[in-house]
Amino acid sequence: MIPGLVDVASRRKNRLMTDPLDELRLRLTSLTRDLILIPSTDSRPAERKRCFEFIRNHLDQLERIQLREFQSNGYDSLVVFPQSTETPEILLCGHLDVVEHPEPDAYHSKLVDGRIVGPGAGDMKGQLAIMMELFRSLHSRYPDASLGLAITSDEERGGADGVRFLFDEVGLRCGLAIIPDGGSLNEVTIEEKGVLHLSIRCHGHAAHAARPWLGDNALQKLMGHLEDLARHFCKYAPNLEELAEQHWVPTCSLTVVRTPNQSANRIPAEAGAVVDIRFPPTHTVAGMLNEVAEVLGPDCELTALMKAEPTFLDPDELFCQITEEVSGRSTRLIRSAGGSDGRFMRQFGIPVNLSRPLVDNLHSQDEWIDVASMVTYYRICETYIARKLKLVDAGDEGAGI
Repeated sequence: MIPGLVDVASRRKNRLMTDPLDELRLRLTSLTRDLILIPSTDSRPAERKRCFEFIRNHLDQLERIQLREFQSNGYDSLVVFPQSTETPEILLCGHLDVVEHPEPDAYHSKLVDGRIVGPGAGDMKGQLAIMMELFRSLHSRYPDASLGLAITSDEERGGADGVRFLFDEVGLRCGLAIIPDGGSLNEVTIEEKGVLHLSIRCHGHAAHAARPWLGDNALQKLMGHLEDLARHFCKYAPNLEELAEQHWVPTCSLTVVRTPNQSANRIPAEAGAVVDIRFPPTHTVAGMLNEVAEVLGPDCELTALMKAEPTFLDPDELFCQITEEVSGRSTRLIRSAGGSDGRFMRQFGIPVNLSRPLVDNLHSQDEWIDVASMVTYYRICETYIARKLKLVDAGDEGAGI
């Protein structure tokens, strides 16, 4: 063995043994990459269950906690409480489901320039790793801390059988929630747009494509109505560049177009589409439905697949203050075009702290999360929880990393 190499390896080993931030970075990186390997998508219920089993194995070593499992319409949820209460003062909340990718070998990760790159890394396997490790670490040191953890498996399809089910039907409650699924490291979300996923269907009359005058082309009718809808929403922002500068206006995105017809020489008698509509206050679900129905006219059948009103999240000022203290950068309060499970908690008056580490390329195969920002976000949450729950003196916050 070359002596210089032995010295380098020895120094690195000693540094890792004495630097708690390096140890935390390694734990979070390893946990995230292990979670990414599990393709916990909507079409793979067995993999979602495997991911829950992985999480339980990480937590069930803890004493004086209770793990409760729930299911709604085939979607599982896991809630972990301290034994002393089922209404924790602070609830960490996240989801393990990730979006579908058609490539069978897509669900793996790599480390590139300090980032974990892979499907689900930033939405939200990386944040899930942070919550698991944070819960495990704090309850190891403070077994009766009023801190809970809720993990669901249907957020990407709307959350109706996850957080909504837990709060509306199971009766889960908490003092406040931390949801690391929006904003950014120094951007805390205070308001989210409403959401309307809308199915649009048109009917016509089938005919041979060589004699179009004998039919009524449902697909052409549908495309014409969709063009009308696109022009209508352009009145709020004429182009994408303007939207990028000021997005706090209603938007409509065409996401699916389909017809049951599979014959190249047949005029389709039926066609459908799905649009994703986002809208800020003072718009409402009912008002947006009426607006869309008026534009499309009586030829179109409308079905709301998912709907949510605009939401004010009411984050804790202390969380914003600690974000600045730990990160060394000022905190911005932002409004989000996206939505989160926080809307189901706000109807019960529960404040939501919504921010996260640095992420990008969400819902793509090269989605990423920045590892250094994961450590910073962990420290923000740990310090906030310690101070909010009065677990330690202010001067000792974060010492357990």
